[in-house]
Amino acid sequence: MIEKFKFIAKDKISHLPKSPGVYAFRKGTKLLYIGKAANLRERVKNHFQQTAFRDNLFINQVNKIGYIKTDSEFADPADHLTSRPASQGSTIEALILEAKLIKKYKPKYNIVWRDDKNYFYVGITKENFPTVFITHQHADPKIDYVGPFVEGRALKQTLNILRRVFPYRTCKPYSGKPCLWYQLGRCPGPCLLGSKLANERPKMEEAIKKESQRNAKNLKKILEGGKNQALKDLKREMRSASKIKDFEKAATVRDQIRALERVLSHARLLETIEPEKSDWEKTEKEIKKILNIKKKVSRIEAYDVSNIQGRNATGSMVIFINGQPNKNFYRKFKIKIEGKPNDVAMIKEILSRRFSHTEWGWPDLILIDGGAAQLSAARQAKNKERRVVKNIKVIALAKRKNELFIEGQKTPILLKKLPREIFNLILQLRDEAHRFALSYHRKLREKF
Repeated sequence: MIEKFKFIAKDKISHLPKSPGVYAFRKGTKLLYIGKAANLRERVKNHFQQTAFRDNLFINQVNKIGYIKTDSEFADPADHLTSRPASQGSTIEALILEAKLIKKYKPKYNIVWRDDKNYFYVGITKENFPTVFITHQHADPKIDYVGPFVEGRALKQTLNILRRVFPYRTCKPYSGKPCLWYQLGRCPGPCLLGSKLANERPKMEEAIKKESQRNAKNLKKILEGGKNQALKDLKREMRSASKIKDFEKAATVRDQIRALERVLSHARLLETIEPEKSDWEKTEKEIKKILNIKKKVSRIEAYDVSNIQGRNATGSMVIFINGQPNKNFYRKFKIKIEGKPNDVAMIKEILSRRFSHTEWGWPDLILIDGGAAQLSAARQAKNKERRVVKNIKVIALAKRKNELFIEGQKTPILLKKLPREIFNLILQLRDEAHRFALSYHRKLREKF
């Protein structure tokens, strides 16, 4: 059942909550527009104070504002692509609820901007090993569709997060070679079924099939708003596995339950929001305080590597200036080191090559994907270079616990304990460096 809006007069915007949720603009009894926000009060206020072209089509007609609060915070990168500042992001629940409400009420000015072909749907194939994808179409009887959703980028971000909990297939089954997503723990691995390992384990196909279908089913429930039912089903499955002493399965399901509860709670681990340009001065002050430095921080470079067992290894350098990505300065590296995978040596190679390019200019801060070992390698590469490079501060972010290692400090800091704007910025830097390295790695693999 879809929740109902609570309506207030348009001159009572200050009465709106600052929590995430869905909002609506109404003229009389007619809904004009539905949107979502991580901070309802600020988002609605921006419609009136910083009107975009689309707002001008209906904003003068509005006499009532409705809202529904949601719970789980989740950053929506599409927010910063709108004409209104929106550093607060959006929510998984708001994304799903917005889709339901637009589908039910068909507000005039949502429909004006997006005909049916421009809405997004999640397609889940009805196969032994279901494939999950985003599409504009929704007419194939062999596919289950969930939607419509308004923002493709927000939907993609949601799927990427939920894929950590419920790995799903995007590869070709029976290929015999593990796909990159399997290596990352994001795919059940039907691609392994043509391998020698599958021949040695006759029950492997059935196990992967069950996991694939189970994950697709749970993913569909979440996207349709059935998070409580999905959690109940998982807990029931865990108890059943424990009763028959299948403790390995019980532990796996337990971990999924914990991960899903964290995703659907106010977990800051999922936030990847850009700071507003106007907030950079405040963010910079926090960075200086955490790093114990006095010099200006404007340009930040982030680095990551991508490889499968050392093959086709790539590296990335992404640049943020005043908290905003600047793709004109991005650089990619084809790793020259051969043999067994060695992320530490690869980071050292990338930085050594980067420091040879004085024409690129110098950063104020460097972020490395990794822990203490990667930080040490970065310091070694830096200390071999000229004096100007030695003065650049280096930090490293370890994935497992999201610990931030800071050059010159013995004890790492848990990222979740840092101020929100720093937390958001570092995660966005890390994720963007990873995305850029991975995209180049895929291109190299396609050539072979």
